[in-house]
Amino acid sequence: MLPRIAIMGRPNVGKSTLFNRLAGRRLAIVDDTPGVTRDRKEVVARVAGRDVLLADTAGIEEAAPDTIPGRMRASSEAALKGSDLVLFVVDVRAGLTPSDRSFATWLRRQGKPVILLANKAEGRQGSANALEAYELGLGEPLVVSAEHGDGMGELHDAIRDALPPEPEEEDDEDPDRPLRLAIVGRPNAGKSTLLNALLGEERMITGPEPGLTRDSVAVEWTDETGGKVRLVDTAGLRKKARITEALEQMSTAATIAALKECEVAILVLDALLGMDEQDLRIARLAEREGRGVVIALNKWDAVEDRAIARKRLDDVLTASLAQLRGLPVVPISAANGRGVDKLMPAVREAYALWNRRIPTGELNRWFEAAISRHAPPLVEGKRLKMRYATMPKARPPTLAIFGTRANLMPEDYRRYLVNSFREAFDMPGVPIRVNARGTDNPFGTE
Repeated sequence: MLPRIAIMGRPNVGKSTLFNRLAGRRLAIVDDTPGVTRDRKEVVARVAGRDVLLADTAGIEEAAPDTIPGRMRASSEAALKGSDLVLFVVDVRAGLTPSDRSFATWLRRQGKPVILLANKAEGRQGSANALEAYELGLGEPLVVSAEHGDGMGELHDAIRDALPPEPEEEDDEDPDRPLRLAIVGRPNAGKSTLLNALLGEERMITGPEPGLTRDSVAVEWTDETGGKVRLVDTAGLRKKARITEALEQMSTAATIAALKECEVAILVLDALLGMDEQDLRIARLAEREGRGVVIALNKWDAVEDRAIARKRLDDVLTASLAQLRGLPVVPISAANGRGVDKLMPAVREAYALWNRRIPTGELNRWFEAAISRHAPPLVEGKRLKMRYATMPKARPPTLAIFGTRANLMPEDYRRYLVNSFREAFDMPGVPIRVNARGTDNPFGTE
């Protein structure tokens, strides 16, 4: 169940404007005419780093039950009963009214957490007028302007602190569901030979001729190290300029589809040729699709100077694939089976990291330390203010960074956070996403 937040207050204090602001889009009609909102409007929105059910309620005012205002009040009271948090809005430009005081008294009796919002407080005079809201007995008022976006960062912080703790996500995956694994690489790198070595049978036709495999072939298989695997051998991806025949174009499309659907990809390299631009392109595609990657350095038994070969590969990975820093590399010889037994344990480890979630408390301790070591930069003459981080999902690990104008975060600072996160939580080779979300003005152009 999502936590429920009800926005309440008398008519025309700016509830619908605040609703649109928090929802991040214009959903409720806004007008200066009191009573425009009559029916409760609800939407699932991302607020303070969490998905919540946000409710815009009709203005609450004293009225007989059988009148329209009375029915509007009944609807708002129903929204209150099911809510986990109330945002009580007052208009500081108009000043407190008897209706504000009456409903503040009523709210105090309900036993619900309440955040008092002194709205329409743009400008110095508005902030001064907000002091009057202390009289309502609902604690310190938060000074905001829903129309202009002022105080939204502080509001997100207050909501995050007031909501009940976020439950730990349960792992509802079927334990018998196979790991989806794709074998990718250039033609003739040894992909089909590797599949045969993993299965222990001649499942795929192999030979020295490039391009023997023309379609993606899926095989269900039980791996001794960890359970079921759905393993897909794919056609080799050539450079785009060399893809001329219609049949090969379909093979390439099938390979890309297999890469999108898998969870971990084994990128097979020919150790005699090293890693070229086409291999990097395949690795970048896997990273862009958010897949775990393990490199199988094939034909390792034929390499004369292994130290030099490995250094060349490490140099290429460091220089050209920094977004997958620490990518696991397993030297193998698929033809005679050497080193193949080490491949699936590396795949299982990459899969575990790809699935890993970091608890919110631990994550924010890292985040505070990271921005203390390297402060957010100035953008357009103003320093970005980073407030907190959440991890809304794994598969791959995805960070949501919230803060004032955080959406303007430069790419180099984003890379710094990714590298810091990767190092702090020991997640080598895993694609990591960072979504920066500003809390300043979701409608305007900053």
